[in-house]
Amino acid sequence: MTEKMTASTANYLWSLGDVLGQGATASVYKARNKKTGEQVAVKVFNLMSYSRPYKVQIREFEMHRRLNHNNIVKLFSVEELSSKQKVLVMEYCSGGCLLSLLEEPENAFGLPEPEFLIVLQCVVHGMNHLRENGVVHRDIKPGNIIRQVGEDGRSIYKLTDFGAARELEDDEKFVSLYGTEEYLHPDMYERAVLRKPQQKTYGVSVDLWSIGVTFYHAATGSLPFTPYGGPRKNKPTMYKITTEKPVGAIAGVQRVNDGPIQWSYHLPHSCQLSKGLSGQLVPVLAGILEADQERCWAFDQFFSATTDILQRVSVHLFSLQQAATHRIYIHHYNTAAVFCEEVASQTGVGLEQQHFLFLGHDLSLEGSMKVVNFPPTSPSQPLLLLSRAPETHAGLPYSESEMPIIPSRFDVVADYSFSKVIVGVVHQYVRIMRSLHTHREVLLHGYYSFIEKVRRECGDAMLGISTVDMRLQSCHSSERRLHTLGQFPIDAPEASFPLKLRLIRENLPVYTRGIREFQTRLEHLHVELAKHSENLSEDKSIQKMEVFLEKIMAIHQQYRKDRLTGKLPFNDEQIHKFEKIHLLSLIKRVKGLLREDCLQRYRDLLASASTWNSVLHEMQCRLSDFGNFSRGLMGNLEKCEELQNKVLDRVLLRAQPEQTGPGGQEATDTPRDKDHMVISSAAVNSATMLEPDLPRPIGL
Repeated sequence: MTEKMTASTANYLWSLGDVLGQGATASVYKARNKKTGEQVAVKVFNLMSYSRPYKVQIREFEMHRRLNHNNIVKLFSVEELSSKQKVLVMEYCSGGCLLSLLEEPENAFGLPEPEFLIVLQCVVHGMNHLRENGVVHRDIKPGNIIRQVGEDGRSIYKLTDFGAARELEDDEKFVSLYGTEEYLHPDMYERAVLRKPQQKTYGVSVDLWSIGVTFYHAATGSLPFTPYGGPRKNKPTMYKITTEKPVGAIAGVQRVNDGPIQWSYHLPHSCQLSKGLSGQLVPVLAGILEADQERCWAFDQFFSATTDILQRVSVHLFSLQQAATHRIYIHHYNTAAVFCEEVASQTGVGLEQQHFLFLGHDLSLEGSMKVVNFPPTSPSQPLLLLSRAPETHAGLPYSESEMPIIPSRFDVVADYSFSKVIVGVVHQYVRIMRSLHTHREVLLHGYYSFIEKVRRECGDAMLGISTVDMRLQSCHSSERRLHTLGQFPIDAPEASFPLKLRLIRENLPVYTRGIREFQTRLEHLHVELAKHSENLSEDKSIQKMEVFLEKIMAIHQQYRKDRLTGKLPFNDEQIHKFEKIHLLSLIKRVKGLLREDCLQRYRDLLASASTWNSVLHEMQCRLSDFGNFSRGLMGNLEKCEELQNKVLDRVLLRAQPEQTGPGGQEATDTPRDKDHMVISSAAVNSATMLEPDLPRPIGL
């Protein structure tokens, strides 16, 4: 009995229960080296595989032997069973395949962005190695991308299964058919799946199509082209979708029987990729998901575009007034000017309106500064973008996933499928709630920084008032001195010069009171901010949702067992039905927790933030007006002082002993009435100069 449950070659031993994967011509098992105990994967070919031509049988061995890359599963040796069946001994990868990862409920809406980037990098590098060796894989799909988990916990993805691979240069064609239908190029699908006779030949672009479907699947958790009923049940419509896809579209879904196709030109909002990465990825998908082999990108263009994405660094950005998160993908050698243009493109905030803070401090991004010199950012510590222009909130940072239709009848298979989808949706709810929690944290920190920035501007304004007041006192002192010396003639517009000085001085306390009102209002904003921070720290909605998720997962696991059992005994059937009632109750509570608790708290904060934004923006506008007025006034007062000093210098010069000119004649002074004209003209000019428009009252 034991012998039947195990198998071995000269150097390796495995249990027939340790199946890693199965196909039409072979099965893959986890095995061990008989001497060292090292774990490997063995691919055992069945009798059906030997019905193929001998050349096809040995092609996989020969093809795999010549490949040597970290993103290609390594082939160690070729051995035989006692029955002479061939066995490939390969590198064992503990993380399963990409397909099994995507089938986990938490990835029902696609992989997290960091993990997707690893998939992108590994597949691109592995495919590049294949092309360098003139190999076309012909069966790229998530099931043929194996995951190894390194000691640091980081994934490494590797291409495997070269049973369909063959040598093919970029300009060569082939006519044989291989592949998995959901990932199959439409030209091959027509012949292989629909069984339509045609004389088309196929080139290396068939791999690009399969890569495009695979990347879309990894990014979203779904296949890009889905007819009503699914690809396997509605094959003619599947072919119609892929061949009639408009240029630029990356997905097409038929939602009702015989209904229209809904085309998509972007990734769905439910996926976990940022707008920044999606914007880079979508053109690549559109270029390789092209049924017309003449219009499809070449591999060189594909490698160039994907390498460009992988070489970029991401900068986390939070647009405060819009309450929107962004990830800016940009090359490390790009300048701050390029970065700001990309920020404008993603946020709509113009270059002249952008102001950045980091950790509460002003961040000056000089145009020539390199991105590599930016401070490190993260979702919880992003660059904070303030707009000098009014902005509105961008709306909710997520799109709620649709709940599936609840099976009305008792059906262990349908109930299992339903519970699996529910687990995926609730995982998505947990991610949404965590995202909203982070948004609230960043909003509160951001508005605290905004308030502190306006507080500093108030302090600068108060300093400006003090400086203006000192200049005014100096001008008044000089004015009184000139009056004492009798240097202002009676016919001068006496009211203009001194009156303007007095008017400005009388208004300075008004501005001072206005700024102090601002400072008081800022203190009130701090109190409101503290209340929201306290509410955030006391919010346990995420923990509640995680408890609900555990309960729903337990029901799902029970339903999985029920599906495997098939026909349930009466008591077990009743328990199954009771669990369904419990599941429906949990779903209702989950929806309520998201919509009425978490979402309501977020909306409350957004409402407060909108008020804070209006108040702070108005303060900044008033302070800016006063700053411009103050700077202009300072310039005029400096000119006034300069003019007064010139007049005083002339007075002092006339008071000196008379000098004797050449030839013993007395030097001629400027007539006194001419002095009066000069001073009178100066007074008039100064009065005009000191007549700037006073800004509107600075208080709210």
